[in-house]
Amino acid sequence: MDLRHLRYFQAVAEELNYSRAAVRLHVAQPALSRAVQEIESELGAMVLERTKHRVKLTPAGEVLLREAGNLLEAWRDAQLRVKRVASGEEGELRLGYVGPPTAPFLGRLLQAYRQHYPMVAVHLEERTPERLWEMVARGRLSAALTRPVPSPQDLGLRTLLLRQERLGVAVPLTHPWAGRKTVSWKQLEDQPLVVLARREGASLHDTVLMACRQAGFMPKLAHTPSVIGTVLTYTQAGAGIGIVTDSIISQPSPLRFVPLTPAQTVPLVLVWHEDAASPPVERLRELMQDWKKQGCLWE
Repeated sequence: MDLRHLRYFQAVAEELNYSRAAVRLHVAQPALSRAVQEIESELGAMVLERTKHRVKLTPAGEVLLREAGNLLEAWRDAQLRVKRVASGEEGELRLGYVGPPTAPFLGRLLQAYRQHYPMVAVHLEERTPERLWEMVARGRLSAALTRPVPSPQDLGLRTLLLRQERLGVAVPLTHPWAGRKTVSWKQLEDQPLVVLARREGASLHDTVLMACRQAGFMPKLAHTPSVIGTVLTYTQAGAGIGIVTDSIISQPSPLRFVPLTPAQTVPLVLVWHEDAASPPVERLRELMQDWKKQGCLWE
C-alpha cells in the first residue's frame, strides 16, 4: 500500500461514487477499483460496501478514511517543509559575530532577514575572530561576521568581503588632535598606545604594529586589553591613544575618531564553509551582497 492507494480510497470514500471520484482524480475508474481491492486484501478487511446502486463505508472504512486524511495531510506538510528548507525559508542559522564592528548593521540586518525568512531559527554567538573561524571550520557555526585571521584552519572556508575599515586614533574631544582631519603614523612614535590584544584580534593588532614599523618606530603599547570597549575606556581616561577602526566610535561620544595616514585598513568579512553552506546561509549571503551593493550596511 502506498500514498496513491490512500488518495484513491479517500476520493471514493468522500464521493461515495466511483465515477465522480475518477473525474475528481482524472484517472480511469478501474484503477480506483483495483486500488480499493488491494487495500482490502492487504488489510484483510472490507472498507467499502459496493452494490450496483451505491457505495457505503464500513466501520473499518470510516477509520481508514480518518487515518488516511491524517497521513495525507502530514505528507503534504512534510513536502512543504522540505521545499522550505531546500529554499532557505525554514531551518537554522547559527551566526557568529564580532561585536563592535558589526554593531552599525547587525540588528537591522537580522530584522530584515527574519522578515524574509520568519521560519528560520537564528542563534547568535559573539566570539573573538580566531574562535569564530575555528567554530565555522568545525561546523559549530553556520557562518560568521569576523576579521580574517592568520590560521591554517581556514582551509575549505569561503569569505565575502563586506568592508575595508580604516584605522585611526580615538582621542577625547579635548585632545589637541580632536580637531584634525588626519594624524600620521609617525606622530604616534612617542605616544602611549592602547591596542586590542593580539589574541583577541590578530588582524587589527598586526596591522597596527606593521604600520608603526613602516613609519620607522616601534610602538609604545601602554595597554592591550582583550575587549575593544576597554580600549575606549582607557582612551577616555587619558591612559593612552586608542587605535581603532572607523566603525567603533558611534555618535554622540566623548571620543573623536581621526583617520591615520598613510591609510591602513582591516577587513570585515562573512565566512562560511564551502562544503556545509546551507540554504539559510545562502539567503544570508545574498541579503548581505544586496545590502552591500545598495550601501545599506553602514548608514
